[in-house]
Amino acid sequence: MESSEQRRPTRYVALGDSQSEGVGDGDDRTGLRGCADRLAELIAVHEPDVLYANLAVRGRLAAGVREGQLGPALALRPDLATVVAGVNDVLRPKFDADEVAGHLEAMFAALTAQGARVATVTFPDIAKLVPLAKGAAPRVTALNDRIRRAAERHGVAVADFARHEASTDPRMWSADRLHAAPSGHAMIAAGVAHALGLPGSDDGWTRPLPGPPPLAPAGLRGVAGELRWAVGFAGPWIGRRLRGRSSGDGRTAKRPELLPVRLAA
Repeated sequence: MESSEQRRPTRYVALGDSQSEGVGDGDDRTGLRGCADRLAELIAVHEPDVLYANLAVRGRLAAGVREGQLGPALALRPDLATVVAGVNDVLRPKFDADEVAGHLEAMFAALTAQGARVATVTFPDIAKLVPLAKGAAPRVTALNDRIRRAAERHGVAVADFARHEASTDPRMWSADRLHAAPSGHAMIAAGVAHALGLPGSDDGWTRPLPGPPPLAPAGLRGVAGELRWAVGFAGPWIGRRLRGRSSGDGRTAKRPELLPVRLAA
C-alpha cells in the first residue's frame, strides 16, 4: 500500500469553465487566480514540487469541456484532476440533466481509469443569488443529484457546496452573481482540499461567514437593483446566446502545460 506521502499530488490538472479559469478573482489585464490556482497553492505548501496545468475556458458547456479538455488532460497524465462544469448548461434554454451528467461521468471514468484521483463540486441554489433565475433551481438540484451518484460510482471526491448555506452568501459572489468573488474562490479551493483530505485542510469552508449577510434592498430600491443587474449582466449574456456566441469564443486555456506553482505572497 502506498504511503500518504506517496499519494500526495505531484501533477494536478484542472478541467472546466469560468470558475476553474478564475473569472471573478482578478481580471484579464492583471491575470486571473481562481479556485484551481488556489487549490494548487494549497497543495504546493506541502508538496513544493507539484506541477499544475489549467485547461479551463469560460463559457464552456460540459460537452465542450469533455471534447476540448479531456484529451489534453489525459496526455498530461495527472495524478490529480478537478472537473467542474455544468452551470452553463443549466442556464441554457434546453437542458438535459442526464446528458450533462453523462459528459461529467465520462470524464470521471477516463481520468480515474488512468490512475488519477478526481474531485468535483456540487452547485449552490442559483435562485438564492439571482431571483430572476428561480426557474433554474430544479435544474441545479437534478444535476447535483446526478453528480453525487456519478462521483460515487467512480470514487470521485465531492465538495458538496449545495449542502452548505455559506455557498449562497452574497459576499462570496462577484457583482454578476454568477462568478465567485475572491473569497468564494478561496472557499471552493478549501472545500475541494477538504474533500480530498489534503494536509492542512478542514471543514472551515462549511461554516457561515461572521456576521449576517447584507440584506437585499426592499421595495423600489430592490426592483431598481434587479433592473441594473439585468441590464449590466443578464442583458449581455442573453445577447450572446441570441447571436450564438460565448464569452469563451477565441479563448484558449490560460495554463495548458504542467508548470511549477508559485505561491502567492
